[in-house]
Amino acid sequence: MAPPFSVRVELLLLRAVGFLIGLIGQAARAFGGPKFGSRTTGPVNEPLLLLSAIQLAKLIRQRKVKCIDVVRAYINRIKDVNPMINGIVKYRFEAAKKEAHAVDQRLSEKLEDESTLEKKWPFLGVPLTVKEAFQLQGMPNSSGLVNRRDVISKTDATVVALLKKAGAIPIGITNCSELCMWYESSNKIYGRSNNPYDLQHIVGGSSGGEGCTLAAACSVIGVGSDIGGSIRMPAFFNGIFGHKPSPGVVSNQGQFPMAGEAQEPFQCTGPMCRYAEDLIPMLRVMAGPGIKKLKLDAKVHLQHLKFYWMEHDGGSLLMSKVDQDLILAQRKVVAHLENILGASVQHVKLKEMKYSFQLWITMMSTKGHDGKEPVKFVDLLGDHGKPINPLWELIKWCLGLSVYTIPSIGLALFEEKFKYNKEKYKKFKAVEESLHKELVEMLGDDGVFLYPSHPTVAPKHHVPLTRPFNFAYTGVFNALGLPVTQCPLGLNAKGLPVGIQVVAGPFNDHLTLAVAQYLEKSFGGWVCPGKV
Repeated sequence: MAPPFSVRVELLLLRAVGFLIGLIGQAARAFGGPKFGSRTTGPVNEPLLLLSAIQLAKLIRQRKVKCIDVVRAYINRIKDVNPMINGIVKYRFEAAKKEAHAVDQRLSEKLEDESTLEKKWPFLGVPLTVKEAFQLQGMPNSSGLVNRRDVISKTDATVVALLKKAGAIPIGITNCSELCMWYESSNKIYGRSNNPYDLQHIVGGSSGGEGCTLAAACSVIGVGSDIGGSIRMPAFFNGIFGHKPSPGVVSNQGQFPMAGEAQEPFQCTGPMCRYAEDLIPMLRVMAGPGIKKLKLDAKVHLQHLKFYWMEHDGGSLLMSKVDQDLILAQRKVVAHLENILGASVQHVKLKEMKYSFQLWITMMSTKGHDGKEPVKFVDLLGDHGKPINPLWELIKWCLGLSVYTIPSIGLALFEEKFKYNKEKYKKFKAVEESLHKELVEMLGDDGVFLYPSHPTVAPKHHVPLTRPFNFAYTGVFNALGLPVTQCPLGLNAKGLPVGIQVVAGPFNDHLTLAVAQYLEKSFGGWVCPGKV
C-alpha cells in the first residue's frame, strides 16, 4: 500500500534537501585531496603487525617478544602509510616508546608469573589508537572544530583510562568528522582521511580515522563512538570489526560532544579492531562495572541460534538501493549458515524498517526529563559561544572563507526542517515502539538479525553529500537500542570491503560477538590492503 500523500510529499522534500546539499558539495570535488602514485596502501611485511591484540599481549607476557619492538613496528608502519591515509592526526611516539621500555623493564624483573600478568594487564604492551573526540591526556580534543583546536585533554576519557590500566599503550589519536556528525571524516583542522583500499574513497565517519588506521595495519585495537553508525560505517567501509554495545554498558564520559540527556542512552562507545577475537576482551575492559549487564561468559551454540535476514529496508524513498555486491555477500552468508552450519535461517520483511531515518530523527528530537530541547547543532558549532549563522557561513564557504565544512553548514541550514513537531514525533515514536517490540520478540534470547551495513560499499569522496540519509541503515539500531556487530566479508571485484551487520536483542551482545568470530573463520575477516 502506498504511503499517504502527506508522507510522500515530506519524503520528496527531504530528498530535495539532500539533492541541494549534494549540488553544493559538488564544488568540493574541485579541491580534491593529496594525490599519490598508488591508489592503495602497501602490503604488510612485518609479522608482528599481523597478530591480534591478545596474541601480542601473550607473546609480550611470555617475554618472547619485546614490547618496544612491537611499538616500533607500528611506528614504522605509521610513518610509511599514514601520509597516504591521514588516519592518525597526532602522534604519541616518544611517550609510547617510554612506556614500552617500562613494560620490558618490569617483565625483566620477573615479579609476576604469566597468569598474574594476564589477569592484571590483559593488553600489556599492546598499541592502541583513540578517536580524537575522546580525551587522552596531553592530546588535542577538538572533534575537528576549529575554535577548539587549542583544547588539550588534561585527563583521560573513562574507556581510555580503563584500556591504559589494562596495559594498552596509546600511540596516537585519529581523525573524525566535524563534531562527529557526518559519515565522511574530514574537517578544517586535520583535513580528510582516505580509504586504504582505494585512496579516492571515503573512510566513513565519524570514527573514520580509526577505521582506516586499523585497516591499514597502523594499529591493532581502537576506541570509537556511535550515535548513528559512527563505529559501524567506518568498520564496514574499511573492512574491520566494530561493535556498538547495548546502551548503558560502556561509559561515554570524556568525549566531545556529549549527547543530550535524552540521547545519551543511544550514544554508544565501543571497540574497533582487525581481529574478531579481540572484541570480547576489549569490551570486558571498556565496560568496567557495566560488564555485569552482559552475558559474555555464556556458551553460544551457533547451530542452535535462530538467524533472520533482510536484504534492504523495504523501499524507503530517502535511501539508495542496496548494491548487488552486498546482497550477494549476504546471501552467501545465509547459504553458509543453512548448508554448512545447519542453522535455522528465515527471511523476514519488517515493514517499518523503511522509516529508519524518521526513527533516528525521532530519537534525536526527544526532550529531556526536564522538558528541555536537545542542544542545537548550530550551538555546538559555536562551542557554547555565539551560535553561527549557517546562511552566512555558506556564503563564506563559497568564497573559501568559512572555518566549517559543507556537511556541517548543510546540517545547520536544515536543522529546523529535520526537527519533528509534536504530532510527527508522536507518530514516529509509536512506529519506533512497534518495531522495537517486533524485533525483540522475534529475536528473543537466541536470535540474531542479519542486515546490510549500508546501501553501498565505500563511495568516493564527497558522494555522501548526494546521499545524506544512507546512514539510517546503521542509525536505526541506535534508535532501537540494540547491540550490533559489524563484520567484514572480504572484498568486491573492485577491491573494496563488503560486510554485514549482526543484530541481537537487548544485552545479548555475546550472540553477535560469537557470530562475528564464526564469520571471520568462514569468510576470512580483514584483508590486508594492497595484498596481491
